[in-house]
Amino acid sequence: MRHAEQVTFGGSALDRAGEIRNNPAVVKYARAAADSRAIVFWRGKPLISPERPASLVRLPMDHPVLADAREEPILLGREEGAARFAFDLSSWQPDGLDEASLGAFLDPSEQRHPALHDNMVFAELRRVMTWLNPRDAELAATGKAILSWHESHGFCAKCGAKSAIGQAGWQRQCPVCKTCHFPRTDPVVIMLITHGNSVLMGRSPGWPRGMFSLLAGFVEPGETLEAAVRREVFEEAGVQVGAVNYLSSQPWPFPASLMFGCRGEALSQEITIDPVEIEDAMWVPREEMMEVFAGTHPVILPARKGAIAHFLLENWLADRLD
Repeated sequence: MRHAEQVTFGGSALDRAGEIRNNPAVVKYARAAADSRAIVFWRGKPLISPERPASLVRLPMDHPVLADAREEPILLGREEGAARFAFDLSSWQPDGLDEASLGAFLDPSEQRHPALHDNMVFAELRRVMTWLNPRDAELAATGKAILSWHESHGFCAKCGAKSAIGQAGWQRQCPVCKTCHFPRTDPVVIMLITHGNSVLMGRSPGWPRGMFSLLAGFVEPGETLEAAVRREVFEEAGVQVGAVNYLSSQPWPFPASLMFGCRGEALSQEITIDPVEIEDAMWVPREEMMEVFAGTHPVILPARKGAIAHFLLENWLADRLD
């Protein structure tokens, strides 16, 4: 495995069991198998055991709490031949729920279901992603992303009729016009733009104080990754980019992106920001970036561990981008 594949949410080689999704009899058999397990979510939060080392909880398929699932479970794949299904318990309403904390940039709240053990909590994946091993992280990211897609795509985009789950959760089927819809993944480029010994960093409005990251943006229809890198950097920071190389990718289920990490060489250094897109941008020399990672920089906080921006910057500092 390439070092570039060891980014969070990638690299666990999950068997996604795609060959059985369209076979209802086999899926039904898998749901009834003694070694099959349920991965449970509430409002996109996976159920974990938070005691370090933290782990993704796998419930027996006959656990009573699963009866409260909103829709049919999603087949995520197999571990050592045993099926794993995602269940959505978002219809449960915890007592004393603080809705404000759920909308926070990094939700610190945890929810405990009364029918589950006290050491099991629903926790924001963005907060706990680095606590999980690669397999748990991939299962959590996959489940969160596809359940989010189902939540926002309950009606046919062609005729407006209510659609139904098909292919073990990997399709929605319209009973009226017969159109089939498949999970959406949005391609996003995130750019390590360098000029000499410096890297370009920026921050979006509303981010926590001191938070800077690599520039990023969605790929537009009819556009290559390389073209998207050059366009986004110029639009946001007014910097012209020449050569562009692909480095690494990361599934980012917030809600359903695939981040393409790219490296680009800046042809210009003057920065002119678009205040609608970002509120600040700067060139950070390698020596200062080492201070950032050490937590001693006076302005910039370290990039969030687990995010591909941290992965790219860390490997740029270590000269092991490959």
